[in-house]
Amino acid sequence: MKGMQSPRDAPGCCILSSEEIPLPYPRFLVGLLVLVLAVGCKAQSALPSGPDPALNRRIEVLVRSQFDLPPDYDLTIGVRKPSQFPGYETLPIIVSKGSKNQTIDFLISNDNTKLMHLSTFDLTKDPADAISVTGRPVRGNQAAKVTVINFDDLECPFCARMHQELFPATMDRYKNSVRFIYKDDPLTDLHPWAMHAAVDANCLAAQSGDVYWTYVDYLHAHGQDITGPDRDPAKSFAALDRIARQEATLSKLDEPRLNDCLAKQDETQVRASAKLAEDLGIEGTPAIFVNGERVTGGAVPENQLWVAIDRALRAAGEQPPAASASASPAPSGAAPPASK
Repeated sequence: MKGMQSPRDAPGCCILSSEEIPLPYPRFLVGLLVLVLAVGCKAQSALPSGPDPALNRRIEVLVRSQFDLPPDYDLTIGVRKPSQFPGYETLPIIVSKGSKNQTIDFLISNDNTKLMHLSTFDLTKDPADAISVTGRPVRGNQAAKVTVINFDDLECPFCARMHQELFPATMDRYKNSVRFIYKDDPLTDLHPWAMHAAVDANCLAAQSGDVYWTYVDYLHAHGQDITGPDRDPAKSFAALDRIARQEATLSKLDEPRLNDCLAKQDETQVRASAKLAEDLGIEGTPAIFVNGERVTGGAVPENQLWVAIDRALRAAGEQPPAASASASPAPSGAAPPASK
């Protein structure tokens, strides 16, 4: 669960570098924004050859309003440049706060009546390409055409709810048509044993994917037991290690190798996965992707998830399973992802 911490950069700001300023998420949907600067079809008078303070002020007010800019963000209207769109010029607008800034290119009509903001999407890049699953344990058919990726926090109760919807119901419904892969995204500030759990799970995964899944199943079913009544992280760590060793013994894994991994508690792999989640703009867990399509809403009801999986199957040339009359109805509201 990711809920009591300050949110990461607002959605739509993932393209910013470390030197750019994170902008609040605009009220409009990304895509095409048209701001009408003047109303009416009356004849236009000659346009000023230099900067027009009144026009610049009108632009500033509209941009501040549409982007929900806080009052302490400075906004500077840049110099117009030719654009590739007939009837429009490119108008750079610089948003800054302190030493950080971001330049946003708008289009302004030659008659100064409309301001447009275009979002460009690169169709040559598949969002799924950004999510590396190399070496991750797979549950289901390794060769399935549809992959469900879940960014998971092993101490998150909403993640536990999502896990219960995935296994067994979703897996049973799709059988060999879908494979499931988990990526680590623990919120250490809120969940004191989530990082330790992820490291232990990966220690098991290094020897057996099946044992990894058994361990994940157990943690998501017994999170409160691991937390304990006194909420002592040291006791939770000891419990996590003990459970991992028990699973290793039952499955006849290399126990000295496992003990060495548990003792090292190397967080490198987990932190790399969490960094990927941040780069993808993920603000809470669980975060589900189906063949690159983000399924928003946190622990969504299973039948909403199935809509996305069915869509991915059809796109892959496969027929989804028939709807079952016994399928559980959607709850009145999905559990929201706990934000980071």
